[in-house]
Amino acid sequence: MVSKGERGKPELLRWRYALVLLAFACLPAALLVRAVDLQLVNNEFLQHQGDSRHLRTMAIPAHRGMVKDRYGEPLAISTPVDSIWAHPGNLLSSGADLAALAELLGMEVSTLRNRLEQRAGREFVYLRRHVNPDLASQVLSLGLPGVASQREFRRYYPAGEVAGHLLGFTDIDDVGLEGLELSYESWLRGRPGAKRVLRDRLGRVISDVEQLREPAPGRDLSLSIDRRLQYVAYRELKRAVQAHGARGGSLVLLDSETGEVLAMVNQPTFNPNARHLAGTSERRNRAVTDSFEPGSTIKPFTVAAALESGRFEVDSPLNTHPGTMRVGNHTVRDIRDYGRIDLATLISKSSNVGAAQLALDLPEDAVWGLLGRVGLGRVTGAGFPGETAGSLSVEPPRSSIDRATLSFGYGVASTPLQLTAAYAALAADGVLRSPSFLRVDEPPAGEQVISARTAAAVRRMLEQAVADDGTGRLASVSGYRVAGKTGTSRKSIAGGYADDRYVAWFAGMAPASRPRLVMTVMIDEPAGELHYGGQVAAPVFSEVMSAALRLLNVSPDADEPAPPMAAMRGAGQ
Repeated sequence: MVSKGERGKPELLRWRYALVLLAFACLPAALLVRAVDLQLVNNEFLQHQGDSRHLRTMAIPAHRGMVKDRYGEPLAISTPVDSIWAHPGNLLSSGADLAALAELLGMEVSTLRNRLEQRAGREFVYLRRHVNPDLASQVLSLGLPGVASQREFRRYYPAGEVAGHLLGFTDIDDVGLEGLELSYESWLRGRPGAKRVLRDRLGRVISDVEQLREPAPGRDLSLSIDRRLQYVAYRELKRAVQAHGARGGSLVLLDSETGEVLAMVNQPTFNPNARHLAGTSERRNRAVTDSFEPGSTIKPFTVAAALESGRFEVDSPLNTHPGTMRVGNHTVRDIRDYGRIDLATLISKSSNVGAAQLALDLPEDAVWGLLGRVGLGRVTGAGFPGETAGSLSVEPPRSSIDRATLSFGYGVASTPLQLTAAYAALAADGVLRSPSFLRVDEPPAGEQVISARTAAAVRRMLEQAVADDGTGRLASVSGYRVAGKTGTSRKSIAGGYADDRYVAWFAGMAPASRPRLVMTVMIDEPAGELHYGGQVAAPVFSEVMSAALRLLNVSPDADEPAPPMAAMRGAGQ
């Protein structure tokens, strides 16, 4: 007989079997419900997880604005290049052979591997930036996991070292670091765009998902520079520096009517396309960052101060005999005894004794004040990075010897740009304008710092300095009347002045009848027997000014008679 308990076992087994079947039947249903929930109802989580693995926001580089000369010729342009990057983890985990990649990138395999291993936790590492498109194509053709390229821009300077100091350069990210590239960074710099892209597991862009922000290209910059004049100035300055074994030199050419800088060059210079080959000193724009005692180029302003005072006329006599003058415990000397001279002869013969006599006969602040009014001792306002103010004492010199030496260019320091701007005031009938590196359509008003009559009288005297018997005769230009002044200053050293180290200057303007161009030439430490401004700097002025006047189609004025000095009486009143 079967017991009651034994009869209940099949029934229990049937129930258990039914429960198992029910569980297996409910499991797919539960999975289906969960799938519907994740995919259709609450899909944000999976969407976020997928996006975090494959969606990326990429920057779209913006084109930096072009720098052009006054006629639209390019001086700085940004060219498209490619940069090679990698996802270190993907590349290393793939086990790919790195030898071919290292060879194309010009690297040792060990160096490449170390770079990847040290940055294995990152998703993006540059392998080499700014390569040409052909090399980028060769790298990508290797098909290595995690290796890709992206488009960037590299700055290129067509004029090379001819305009290196003026333009400066940008860094590898196309951000201005020096020169006008730095001054006008906010103008030239574009605003990068952004887009969202879909990448595969190897880091390659599969498709663009959406544009987040359009790139805004930088704006072009039109300079006052004339590239033709820049080349001529560069050539002649370099030739002079090499010929005289000089330490360096600078040249600045201004338009006296507008204050525009038409050319600015220095020696030594550097090529901004290969700036890594140049040291810091070679990259310095000495025309605005270095100041020197300008020597006798200051004498026209001493004479201008005398005329402005009303105490002197253009033909006022000065007795410079015997060619020396005691001032306190010091002696002021001329290179020879000029005897009895007038103010025009003071300038044409560059008499230190005559200049000192003027300064000591004037109020203490007369010469000092006029030098300050024409811009010495303060920055020009041109806005060039690193521009120095030079030096001019904050108060008028009190001692007689300081007043005397100031009258012929010692105890004051000027940059070539400052001195050119000061001479431009003489050329512009006493109106001082801030130099501009940008093209100017309408001449700025400027500031009247010297009377127009005094400026005209001093210009007439400066013409005599370039005459056959003047110190600046080598600065003459065929077909044009030239006005200018030489200067030679000893370099300051510890304990005084060097006996064999000089700075040679020439500053002048043309055509003298109606000055259009103003130029300063500075040669630093010319070696050999020739070291005077009239010997070293004046010939450079002549060559560059001659070319500039003709290139700019400035009408000759050599046939126009110069007004007699007697007509200049009453200047300053």
